[in-house]
Amino acid sequence: MNRRLPPLSALRAFEAAARHGSFKEAAVELAVTPTAVSHQIRALEAHIDLALFERRTRQVVLTDAGARLYPVLRDGFDAFAEAIERLTRRRGRRYVTISATIAFTARWLVPRVNAFRVLHPDIDLQLQASDQLVDLERAGVDIAIRYGAGPYPDFSVMPLFADRFAPVFNPMLRIAAVADWPRIDFEWRRRHPDNPTWSRWFAEAGLPEPAEPAQLRFSDESHAIQAAVAGQGVALVSLALVEAELAAGQLVQPFGPTISAFRHHLLVRKGEVSAEINAVRDWLLAEASQANGGG
Repeated sequence: MNRRLPPLSALRAFEAAARHGSFKEAAVELAVTPTAVSHQIRALEAHIDLALFERRTRQVVLTDAGARLYPVLRDGFDAFAEAIERLTRRRGRRYVTISATIAFTARWLVPRVNAFRVLHPDIDLQLQASDQLVDLERAGVDIAIRYGAGPYPDFSVMPLFADRFAPVFNPMLRIAAVADWPRIDFEWRRRHPDNPTWSRWFAEAGLPEPAEPAQLRFSDESHAIQAAVAGQGVALVSLALVEAELAAGQLVQPFGPTISAFRHHLLVRKGEVSAEINAVRDWLLAEASQANGGG
């Protein structure tokens, strides 16, 4: 493919100037003079026959054309930097990047990191926590933990464990009936009829659901768990994510039923095979098996 692109130096100058909103600061970053930056941008504008900046006293402002071009170049240069950094780091210390949701990272992965360091002191883990849909290829992710069946066509997929949900609360509350206490809830990112919600729990428990909605509602499951630990009510949460609090007696789970949820899956990009990735994959599978009693 014959790409008819402007010189890379001109694109770099424009992207830096747009990001900083200043030719002078772009020049500092690129280790050239502000005049050189200005010349590069004028050459780019001549190449595409469009003005990219409005030159004002002591500042430059993107035109409509510049505003459309900037995010494309910014994202492209970010992708270049990520790819080069990943290649460079692989020549040095070995590391593996794991992507998971914020709650899963904070409450399931982070407490286990020390155990991994003991087993593999020469491998660094990089944890990328996000509740947004992540482009795993672009983000340089080696292993991802995903909730639900997918599909994940570009990945080798292994089941990690099936989740279970139940009401939990601080034992100081001495709750005798769930409906008598403030209920804590959190937002599911994706609507699905099988989500383990309070409505479903009351239905499976054979109990009437209270007419009033949950009194505390959070956007993240971790915050719902923290509210339960703080004694603010009873929360319907993943038992896998509160195993430490249950073991320490900070939370109790005296009421049934526990209701089924989706399965966590471990994803590895097809073709991505290394001793480091295999070591992390095997460790995650072993941790999940142990947490579920070997099942």
